[in-house]
This record gives sequence, structure tokens and C-alpha cells, in this order.
Amino acid sequence: MNTQMTARKLLTIVCEADLERLLIGLLGNIGARGYTITDARGHGAHGERDGLWPPSANIRIEVICDEALACKIASDLQERYYEGYGMIVFIVDAQVLRPDKF
Repeated sequence: MNTQMTARKLLTIVCEADLERLLIGLLGNIGARGYTITDARGHGAHGERDGLWPPSANIRIEVICDEALACKIASDLQERYYEGYGMIVFIVDAQVLRPDKF
């Protein structure tokens, strides 16, 4: 099988679940074509996030995009939400099949 892969970035946001609607709007306005959201639990700088009740719920949002868009999203998130909310954003390299969809 001859597989064509294209370099992209995987932007991951782990944040308070209360931000979901706001972040979906922001991603659409900035130009993200899609995203995946899952529930997340763990422990970090903002303490234990076990998700047992809504105020302690976290989500993980993943976006596959080019580097410029990943940096734009990260910058906007830092400016708007980093100070007031529990959030971490990271960007890693990804090899993507079917690049015509991104």
C-alpha cells in the first residue's frame, strides 16, 4: 500500500468543560474546519479534575490544522482564557492521511 501522508499540527486544549461552547465558537470564527471533544480527568497545576460533578469536569479538544492556524488558536486562547481558567494548550507534529480534507 502506497500511503501519502501530509505534515500538519495537532493542537490539543485541555480545559474546564464550562468553556466548551465558547471555544467551539472561537474555533469556527478563526477558521478551524473541525475538532474532536472528549471528557478528560487528571491532576495538574490546577489540582484534581475528577469530573464527578460539573464544576470539576474537564474536556480535551483536538484540532488538526496547519501551523499558522494552530499558532493563531493558541495565541487567542492564551489572550482570552489562560489567566481566568484552568487550561493547557499544546501543539505537536502530526502526519495526516487524506490531506485534501484539512
